[in-house]
Amino acid sequence: MSGERERGTSSGALDERGAEASEAIGSDVTAPEQKSGGSSILANSAVMAAGTMFSRASGFIRSALLVAALGSGLHADVFNIANTVPNMLYILLAGGVFNAVLVPQLVKAQKKDADGGAAYTDRIITLAGLFLGLVTIVLVLAAPLLMNLYLSDKWYAAENAAQLESAIDFARWCLPQVFFYGMFVLVGQVLNSRGSFGPMMWAPIANNIIAITTLVTYLVVFGPSDVGGFTTGQEVLLGLGSTLGIVLQFLLLLPVLHKTGVRYRPRFDFRGAGLSQTARLGMWTVLFVVVNQVAYTIVVNLASEGSGTGGTGYTVYSNSFLVTQVPHSIITVSLATAILPVLSRYGTAGELPELGRTLSQQLRNALAIVIPIASLIPVLSEDIAHLLFGYGAGADAFKDYAPTLTVFAAGLVFFTIHYLLLRGFYSLEQNRTVFFIQCAVATTNIVAALLLTRAVSSEYTAPALAGAYTLSYLVGSVVSYVVLKRTLGDLDGRGLLGFLARLVMVTVVAAAAAWLLRTALGMINDEPTMVLALIGAAIVGALHLGMLLLGAQAAQVKELTTMVQQVARRLRR
Repeated sequence: MSGERERGTSSGALDERGAEASEAIGSDVTAPEQKSGGSSILANSAVMAAGTMFSRASGFIRSALLVAALGSGLHADVFNIANTVPNMLYILLAGGVFNAVLVPQLVKAQKKDADGGAAYTDRIITLAGLFLGLVTIVLVLAAPLLMNLYLSDKWYAAENAAQLESAIDFARWCLPQVFFYGMFVLVGQVLNSRGSFGPMMWAPIANNIIAITTLVTYLVVFGPSDVGGFTTGQEVLLGLGSTLGIVLQFLLLLPVLHKTGVRYRPRFDFRGAGLSQTARLGMWTVLFVVVNQVAYTIVVNLASEGSGTGGTGYTVYSNSFLVTQVPHSIITVSLATAILPVLSRYGTAGELPELGRTLSQQLRNALAIVIPIASLIPVLSEDIAHLLFGYGAGADAFKDYAPTLTVFAAGLVFFTIHYLLLRGFYSLEQNRTVFFIQCAVATTNIVAALLLTRAVSSEYTAPALAGAYTLSYLVGSVVSYVVLKRTLGDLDGRGLLGFLARLVMVTVVAAAAAWLLRTALGMINDEPTMVLALIGAAIVGALHLGMLLLGAQAAQVKELTTMVQQVARRLRR
């Protein structure tokens, strides 16, 4: 993974499927809408955040059931990689075009065209449907060749013949998702352009419900297993169930589209539709997406090599990433959504010092929460894995997640910094700069992934890939900060460094106390039951929070204490 932005595309499991690329997609989409007014932006952000939280919750249930049914090794990767490829291909082939190029034109057409953009909307939907339909047919026919890009040579060894055959079969069942991913995003963005934000954020929950139902059925009919290939019945159930979830989340948007006044009629007069100018403006965002997906393809291939040789692979990597991205999805994305219109106004007015101060303050607000959470994840990594993935076929392998969760925790901090700093570039419409910065991130990710996976045994493939991710965003955060500071003239560097020094000091003390308590509990019972693991995690977490709040008060970490006071006031109401 190398470049995330959350919203907009897929199921509740998007983040482990290359969400970084969709992160790039979203910036250009939200900006036009967000400039309409602060209160409506915050209201829309609340709707999206609520949808994200429910989607995450159902997504975790889905992931837990998937591990319970298939485990976390090669057997699970057979399905997970095949089910990931459609989302990656959609983002690569059309995601950037749909969002960076077509959606801004939709907004303009609604404002300028006499028919309120109806004809333009019809053209877009028709063109997208034709393109996605043709591409999907080609991909299904070329499934064996396509999977060769994502699977390492280890999968083509004789001992993995059954797994390879099942992976290709699953790809054929899952690749039709490309069409429905694309149409879901396109229709969702049409709704967004008309001020209807909720349906696109809530529809993926229906997808997760279908996935959960499918997995429960699988467990009842076939039972848990983490070895071998899949029977035809198993492939049909998992593959068809996965694709039906994507179909449903698209179909749920159609009645809402009708309610907003869109009466779709196929139109084939594509010439003179006015896409060329916006295409030039969106070129850098499209290239951003391409770079990210190339990097992610290499990561998936390397992950498949780990599982193909009996080690940790894509399932451990993607599930660990999903867990550690929760704070980003709920905290950082919400802050970024709220501040982008403010930053855009400062950028348009040329008030660069004020833009820098505002961005620096929001960066401190985000890090005041993200850094303490990131410090607690390594302490509780084994308990988190136990509670989420210690069931069924995954009961004996949940400890494999702990190292990857620990490494991803550090990556969460650097990604948060990088993500928010990019809002500064977007507010100045410097998409070209963002592209070149992301090239540095992707290159670091690829090189580090190749080197680190070669330096460790297959058991540590997933942690090595998480390490590459962390290094890439360390580079990204440093480069983004240096370039943006040069652009703005100031990012309140002294204030930011002082804040980080106080916060890190407080966090280290709190994390050390939590680690000592967790170690003591482990000495009492090193193989706790699920209930004891939950109780232990709650006790350790409570100690960490208490120490953190006391330390923040003593060290005057105002960003943290102010947020706590605001939450306390709301709870008292």
